[in-house]
Amino acid sequence: MSVEIYRPVEIDRQTPHLQDELYVVISGTGEFLNNGTRSAFGPGDILFVPAGVEHRFENFSDDFATWVIFYGPDGGEGSREF
Repeated sequence: MSVEIYRPVEIDRQTPHLQDELYVVISGTGEFLNNGTRSAFGPGDILFVPAGVEHRFENFSDDFATWVIFYGPDGGEGSREF
């Protein structure tokens, strides 16, 4: 697991990641595109992205900042065999 603060400037240029992710919005507002679905976000919101899924923040305010938490195995929790 790794945790960091993410603060894109003007454009979010993310590409899909190997691990599942959680975002915890610290400040700012905007829209979040997650696997083709767009939703509004604001402070305190928690956003989940499965591993390998296209996602990005759009139309976000200048004060936007979020914690990003990467966790689990490469390929995401869904890749585990039980």
